Amino acid sequence: MQRYEVFLTRDAESDLEEIFDYIAEHHSPGAANHLLDRVEKSIVSLSTFPERGSFPKELLALGIRDYRQVFFKPYRLIYRTVGARVYIYLIVDGRRDMQTLLARRLLEG
Repeated sequence: MQRYEVFLTRDAESDLEEIFDYIAEHHSPGAANHLLDRVEKSIVSLSTFPERGSFPKELLALGIRDYRQVFFKPYRLIYRTVGARVYIYLIVDGRRDMQTLLARRLLEG
């Protein structure tokens, strides 16, 4: 089985830090650590089977099939596979305005 290297972009790292800080402040440090565990499990799973993710519907509507996503409610982790590498671009609350966020982060950059 092929192993993929998984990388977090700076934006994804910032997303994760912001989410962690918010949860730790407004809920509990334990809940924030639980989220980190879930993200880590998603990253490990992407290193062995990145094709498992679905296409984000907001991008699919534009005919873009370069990116995939995995969910850990309410969060979405959006990534792209290039060769034997997986690049994670966003880790966001799926209740946000995803159309605008995806356009700004993925299509304009």
